[in-house]
Amino acid sequence: MNSRHTERHRIARIGWLRAAVLGANDGIVSTASLITGVAAADSSRGAIVVAGVAGLVAGAASMAAGEYVSVSSQADTECSDLARERAELAADPAGELEELTNIYIEQGLDRELAARVAEQLTAHDALAAHARSELGIAQGMEARPIQAAFASAAAFGCGAILPLAAAIVSPASSLLASVVVSSLVFLGLLGGVASKVGGSRISSGVARVLFWGALAMALTAVVGRAFGVNA
Repeated sequence: MNSRHTERHRIARIGWLRAAVLGANDGIVSTASLITGVAAADSSRGAIVVAGVAGLVAGAASMAAGEYVSVSSQADTECSDLARERAELAADPAGELEELTNIYIEQGLDRELAARVAEQLTAHDALAAHARSELGIAQGMEARPIQAAFASAAAFGCGAILPLAAAIVSPASSLLASVVVSSLVFLGLLGGVASKVGGSRISSGVARVLFWGALAMALTAVVGRAFGVNA
């Protein structure tokens, strides 16, 4: 009988899905809002495109730097906790075995079974057992600052290039409308795909991104129009 675990759970996607959606959404909203604000101030196409490119580069760099710093802090904490756990295992292996046993008892096992599980996992890899059960650090889920930085920057860039492309190819007379409409379409598609992959209601995901995207573009358009009129 084949006893392999074949169920697929969407929770395994939460890490990369969150980063990808956040980066792409931020890229679309930030760049589209910047372009909308500059266009609303009656700026030339050249100024609008330059602002869009600058927003793309600055946003991608900011996302990369922010993600790197954030995930590096997480990695430092994980390394510190693992080092402390390694020292405790060397200094008091019996006490650590009892601690692991009590963790499994709290999770619902009786003492005899919990003790056997703790003993076998400790014999196999004591540090990994404590990292997983005590610290919540699962294998393959460790913080990776550089990977996170590049992924966030790439996701932002992919999102930002969409409204920027719309600004470049649209006729000057309809540039503002084209950027707004196309950006809302892109956001709606992004929200729908993210909801589909995550297993939630597509309508809710689409509504969320459309609302906040439209609000951001509306606010920057008001600011751009105000400064443009006063210039």
